[in-house]
Amino acid sequence: MDNRLLHTPEGVRDIYGDELQKKLKLERILHKKVASFGYHDIETPSFEYFDIFSREIGTTPSREIYKFFDSENNTLALRPDFTPGVARATIKYFMEDIHPIRLCYMGNTFSNRSDLQGKLKEVTELGVEYMREPSVDADAEMIDMTVELLKTAGLDEFQICIGTVEYFRGLCEAAGLDRETEEALSDHIRNKNYFGIQDILNDVKMSADIKKTLSSFSDYFGSVDILDEAAERVKKVPRSLAAIERLRALYEKLKIYGVQNYLTFDLGLISQHDYYTGLLFQAYTFGTGEPIVRGGRYDNLLGRFGKPGAAVGFTVVVDQLLNTLNQQHILIERDCNNALVVYDKDSFEAAVRESGSLRLDGVHTEMILYSPDMTNESINAYAKEIHAAKIYRIRGGKTEVQKI
Repeated sequence: MDNRLLHTPEGVRDIYGDELQKKLKLERILHKKVASFGYHDIETPSFEYFDIFSREIGTTPSREIYKFFDSENNTLALRPDFTPGVARATIKYFMEDIHPIRLCYMGNTFSNRSDLQGKLKEVTELGVEYMREPSVDADAEMIDMTVELLKTAGLDEFQICIGTVEYFRGLCEAAGLDRETEEALSDHIRNKNYFGIQDILNDVKMSADIKKTLSSFSDYFGSVDILDEAAERVKKVPRSLAAIERLRALYEKLKIYGVQNYLTFDLGLISQHDYYTGLLFQAYTFGTGEPIVRGGRYDNLLGRFGKPGAAVGFTVVVDQLLNTLNQQHILIERDCNNALVVYDKDSFEAAVRESGSLRLDGVHTEMILYSPDMTNESINAYAKEIHAAKIYRIRGGKTEVQKI
């Protein structure tokens, strides 16, 4: 047999044993917390029509999407991002609702990138979307929920980095930049490429004040106090100034939640997803150079599917959060309500009765038939491997119970 058949393609892997049990428990912990905020589950397909993720929608670049054709020659795509699919489903099923809609989901996303350098191309995400609510209150709920999720997972030290794409777009609008130049400039700001920023700005005519502000995004990082200087720089740019005022209002809401100590501000925070329209935020902690939570406001996306509406949401990369918890030596205790029933060939009926009784009591019970090559030591070792609290040894119809 070709040994290659035993291996997975680059960027994907098998998960089993203790690691999988910890991951499943973390998913349950996160989902329970999200549900406590009143969010309702939705499942969308793992693949959609490719147009759901098109450039016009403003999601993942085409080259980073796994694409294929169905029997009718439609171009389909494995989802690289949950949000467009959830937005589509919202319009399809909740178009007539007049109240805000809170949805949550759990599933895998797929990224066909060649620059991930050992990172996974298939990851599990938990996400929430708060639809039809344009207020700062909704933004604050998103960030408070992020803090609560990370604390519930076991993290104590982390930061939520907050920005707004509207500050940048207001400046680009005032400078008269075309879309291509704006996209190139946003790439350089996102990647902290100071020289690339200067190259673009030197080729475009604009006021000295706006050019100075666009070249100084790295200065706008830190506590809430940076918003004062940022506002001073854009007094004559109404769109950017309004974005700063909204961040100030958001900070006041978050003080009421009592989460202000977890916050920093970064006006250079710009997402690669063009559908974001305002608030952006990311969560960072020790042990990972990548954000473990990404989110923001996308008030134009629902309109792409037939009915305009405001929306805000975020996703948690569960695999990344689990790795972070391991690196910080934060334990996720496995559920160990397990038992092992070992029986001889004459005790099958007794073993079935014992196992059935244990399962009715909520004990996860595994039955195995004695074989000549089994020893007490091997049985004990297996019981520990499956985290059994007790071994039920049934021979000749008699049961002996051993605690592990």
